[in-house]
Amino acid sequence: MKTIDTRELAAWLDATLQAPRFKDYCPNGLQVEGKPRVGHIITGVTASEALLRAAIERGADAVLVHHGWFWKNEDPRVRGPRRTRLAVTLAHDLNLFAYHLPLDAHPQWGNNAQLARVLGLEPEFDATGAPLTCGPDNLIWLGTAPGLDTLDALAERVRQRLGRAPLVVGEPGRPLARVAWCTGAAQGMLADAVQAGADAYITGEASEPTVHLARETGTGFIGAGHHATERYGVQALGQAVAQQFGIRVEFVDIDNPV
Repeated sequence: MKTIDTRELAAWLDATLQAPRFKDYCPNGLQVEGKPRVGHIITGVTASEALLRAAIERGADAVLVHHGWFWKNEDPRVRGPRRTRLAVTLAHDLNLFAYHLPLDAHPQWGNNAQLARVLGLEPEFDATGAPLTCGPDNLIWLGTAPGLDTLDALAERVRQRLGRAPLVVGEPGRPLARVAWCTGAAQGMLADAVQAGADAYITGEASEPTVHLARETGTGFIGAGHHATERYGVQALGQAVAQQFGIRVEFVDIDNPV
């Protein structure tokens, strides 16, 4: 089986995702060092105990996720579920790679780029050919939904493509021109999408104030699920790793209704 040096893989991922440029809520990159060489990677959305055990059952050398560990303002003590996850990882010499905002933002393999692909959204581009974005760290993508004329039609597309009924706020017949989207827990960026002239905004979650802002601005809001909107970036990144290094990469979807 072909393998790659763990540190070489980490360096390639860091450079490809431009990890150092992000001020994130967690460390990006190699979070837990395991085996010195990697030939088999399991990718997933979150480094949960279930994903770690799936990686062990499949004989993987590393886990690559969007949601890793060591988040800001977390209790740093190693006990309970945190202890179990870390103990399992160390006992089996697993490498844990995690990329949060860098994976959201990547123009090709990122969560926003891949959600656009899955939903059939057409990104707008600026004069340099880069996706047109707005909001903090330019994480919100702007574009259109070709063939979809109303908020209700867009919501139905989301339901069909993501396999779950989304939360929808707004008039079903609202016409669509510009659509904005940002995966995960980006409900706090709704105001940025409104300011950018979006007729509808797609993200993963909603907070209590989200509904009021959507109603009062007339902007359609679609909460399509945090996990559901972020399943695709890590899969695309995993495929890129497999092509780049010729190693085995598998995606494991640990279902999460949130």
